Amino acid sequence: MFLASKAKGGIGRLIPTDTNEEPAGFPRMNVPVKRAERISSLDVIRGFAMMGILVLNIDDFALPEMYHDIPLGSPHPAFVGPHTHINLITLFVKWMLFEGKMRGIFELLFGAGVVLLTDRAEKRGNRAGIADIYLRRNMWLTFIGWVHGSFIWAGDIIFKYGLCGLLFLYPFRKLRPKTLLVTGSLLALTLGSYGYMKVFGGLDDIMLARQVAALNSSHQNGASLAPEEKKIQQHWKAVVNANTTTSASIAESMTVVHESYLEHLWSSGIQYGPRKVGSSWAFQFFGPLGFMLIGMALLKNGFLTGELSYVTYFVTAATGFSISLPIYYIGLLRSYASGFEFLTVDRWIFIPYGLTQLTGAIAIVAALLIVIKSGSFGRVLRPFAAVGQTALSNYLATSIICQILFLWGPWKLYGKLEYYQLTYVVLAVWALNLTASSLWLGVFTFGPAEWAWRSLTYWKQQPWLRETETSR
Repeated sequence: MFLASKAKGGIGRLIPTDTNEEPAGFPRMNVPVKRAERISSLDVIRGFAMMGILVLNIDDFALPEMYHDIPLGSPHPAFVGPHTHINLITLFVKWMLFEGKMRGIFELLFGAGVVLLTDRAEKRGNRAGIADIYLRRNMWLTFIGWVHGSFIWAGDIIFKYGLCGLLFLYPFRKLRPKTLLVTGSLLALTLGSYGYMKVFGGLDDIMLARQVAALNSSHQNGASLAPEEKKIQQHWKAVVNANTTTSASIAESMTVVHESYLEHLWSSGIQYGPRKVGSSWAFQFFGPLGFMLIGMALLKNGFLTGELSYVTYFVTAATGFSISLPIYYIGLLRSYASGFEFLTVDRWIFIPYGLTQLTGAIAIVAALLIVIKSGSFGRVLRPFAAVGQTALSNYLATSIICQILFLWGPWKLYGKLEYYQLTYVVLAVWALNLTASSLWLGVFTFGPAEWAWRSLTYWKQQPWLRETETSR
């Protein structure tokens, strides 16, 4: 069972009431937070998001796709044949409840973590040392993300989060919740949304289509095309060809199955860092940064720790879902009706991406906090909290498991499963996440990646066994 509690220093939190561990005061200087001082609501939400993000990442692990998280261009056509309806249902559920929103929740919690880390250190009297700890923490996180993105899976998000922490977040930690909320929302809905539209191609495709339509109209009226205008037409043809599925394009996308690990590193791995910080990817920093600032605000005003009224959470969830769900329901219907013609997908799915991500993510968090505050699901939520406490380890382990299943191992399942069958893999990995995390934390204080990260951050080997921490 979970109860709302007020921690020393005014930070509210939800703590498990059936545990033998009592919340302690703030720990000594230069010592990371102990398990009894964790905010369990954040662990549950983090665990849910960590598991939920695989619902989308599995597409990248398992299938060649022409569009972001839309199963076109795969050897098994998703929307033709006997499995069309179950594939459509899978697609609708993924986009309406998971796409972008799980990543957004991670970013909210990342921002909240900055406030927790710095506030706790300052309340211990460690104002001088917190900047050094914060710097090392994010430098090592950036390095872990680079290793993950370069040598395991190029879809890594940790690298970007570490850079956001290094470059932007620290000066914002003292701002008022309202200022953080307004600034974060503006960043997420303007520059952040623009970044996603640039990366997914939606904005550029639509603008180019308008240019070509104007050129064609002018040409039909007898005007001759200048060399620059002919280049625009050629560019447009290339875009159309890139968004057209052919047997040759499918065969080309499947060549990754035959690559050795070293060939895979050269084609999509080792260049991870420069690719992420260059070109239009730079704009994507504004989206995560906006969410992180909002996360700071939601921790400071008690939203993330369950201190607000049920009415607040119900209204927040209802408002967020009433915005995000209809937009993607209508957009997916129109996209399917068009045969997923890429301009229709751009207009109805990728253009509103930033708005649906923000409103949907906060609505999901509000719904989870209603469940947590009810206190009726403590035993059910405890494994999710365990996943949240070991989120970094689970994230890295999930990438390794999926890469072995689909590319590196003897099975080479890449492109072999139907779209809906990927859900079975997700469920199996979830079962492993929940079981392994709970068993691990029965013996150890931290997950293996968390232990290494904290030891490097504090430049001192941290206790690993639970008995060791309890006895200190």
